[in-house]
Amino acid sequence: MTLELLSEHGCHGGVQRFYRHASAAIGLPMRFSVYLPPQAQAGARLPALFYLAGLTCTEETFMIKAGAQRFAAEHGLVLVAPDTSPRGAGIPGEADAWDFGVGAGFYVDATEAPWNQHWRMESYVTQELFDLVSRELPVDPDRVGIFGHSMGGHGALVLAQRHPQRFRSVSAFAPIAAPTRCPWGEKAFTGYLGTDRGRWAEHDASALMAAQKAAPFPAGILVDQGLADQFLTNQLHPEAFEAACAAAGQPLALRRHTGYDHGYYFISTFIADHIRHHAAQL
Repeated sequence: MTLELLSEHGCHGGVQRFYRHASAAIGLPMRFSVYLPPQAQAGARLPALFYLAGLTCTEETFMIKAGAQRFAAEHGLVLVAPDTSPRGAGIPGEADAWDFGVGAGFYVDATEAPWNQHWRMESYVTQELFDLVSRELPVDPDRVGIFGHSMGGHGALVLAQRHPQRFRSVSAFAPIAAPTRCPWGEKAFTGYLGTDRGRWAEHDASALMAAQKAAPFPAGILVDQGLADQFLTNQLHPEAFEAACAAAGQPLALRRHTGYDHGYYFISTFIADHIRHHAAQL
C-alpha cells in the first residue's frame, strides 16, 4: 500500500504531514494527517493518539485548529487524524446535507445500500489505518489511544469499547454520547444502518457502556463538555454516558465548563489535559 506524502511542515521540533492513499476498506482514495514529534527522529516506536473529528470536518481541521502538536511534542506522542468520511463516491445526494453523507461518516460500517459500498469508516479506522500507520510510521501498535470531538467523540467512545484490544485509552470533547436518542444519530443510523434500533445500540456509547460487565478502561475516561454548547440539550446527552459509566463502575471524569461552546476555542483550551490523560495511560 503506497503512501503519498502531500505536504510536510516543521512544527514544534517535529513534523506535520498530510498523506493520501488508496483505501481497500473504503474503495476510494483517503486522506489522513500525522504529527511526528521530535522524539521520532531517534527511530524508536512511539505511542500514538488517534483523533476523530466532527461533522463537516476533514483530516486538516484538528491539526490546524486544536494546537495539539505542542503538547504531543512534550509527551512524545504521534497524532493521527483521518478524514471524516469517504469523498468522491458519486452517490446521488451524498453532499446535499452537512449532517449525513460527505463529512459525516459517523465512524460506522454502513449496512444499507448505497452507503455500504464505501461508507466503512469503522473498518477503515480500526483496521486499515491502524495497521498502515503501525507499519509505515514509528508507531507502537500496543500503545494507541483514541479521542475525538462531537461526532468524533461518539466515534472515539464507541470504537474504544468495540475494539479494546486496539485502544488503551479514550477521551472525548462534547461527544454525541447517546446517538440513538438524538436527531443527528437517528438520521445517520437510519441511513447507514437501517431501521433496526437493536443494531443502532451497537454503536451507541451509552448503550455499550450500560451493557459492560466490568470497567473497560479502569484507568479512567475523560470527557469535557461546554455548558454554552448550542447542541448540548438536543444532541449530546452526556448525562446518559455518565449514568452508564456509574452503572458499569467505569471511572469517568465528566467536566462541565461554564461559558464554552461547541467549537475549537473550547477544544484548544483543554487539549493539553487530554494529551496528558492519554500520555499517562500509554
